Amino acid sequence: MKEYKKPEHESKYIKASALRYDPKKNNAPVLVAKGRGELAEKIIEIAKKENIPVTKNNVLADILDGLDIYEDIPPEIYKVVANIFVFLHKLNEKAVRPFSSS
Repeated sequence: MKEYKKPEHESKYIKASALRYDPKKNNAPVLVAKGRGELAEKIIEIAKKENIPVTKNNVLADILDGLDIYEDIPPEIYKVVANIFVFLHKLNEKAVRPFSSS
């Protein structure tokens, strides 16, 4: 069976970003990677390979695309990013403790 490959015109519109947050080192989450097209696909591939959760938010991707690498995210998007981090934290907790004691 032949492997499906996205048409090039679809691939070039994909955007991906990676954030890191260490409250001991940073005042806000920091953009550590970003890309479009094939680079975006590579960022997503690496994240999945490393079991780093991936979420889709086109508006946030557009905003992060305007930042420089290692730049703190702007205060205007703190709430959106915080909600994503809370969601990812809850996913991580469920993965560690799949059964509830209640």
